[in-house]
Amino acid sequence: MAGGWSSDGAVQEQIDSSIEDAIARARSQLPSGASLSHCEECHTPIPLARQQAVPGVRLCIQCQAELDRQQLHSSGYNRRGSKDSQLR
Repeated sequence: MAGGWSSDGAVQEQIDSSIEDAIARARSQLPSGASLSHCEECHTPIPLARQQAVPGVRLCIQCQAELDRQQLHSSGYNRRGSKDSQLR
């Protein structure tokens, strides 16, 4: 049921659009090309199993975990989805 000036299905369209944007962003961050034998950041050897499991890997597990933590804190998406959080 639409309210105000929004059309029927507008909320679902917004949700779908947010999901598509998140998927595109995640795909753009996937590594590509040949895996490195040593980490770009700390220069420690990357295990062969990791190189084979993640094609195009550039970071060791520790450096990748740190990068993931930093990206988690800088996420610009509204995960709550409530009106109050959107108005702030």
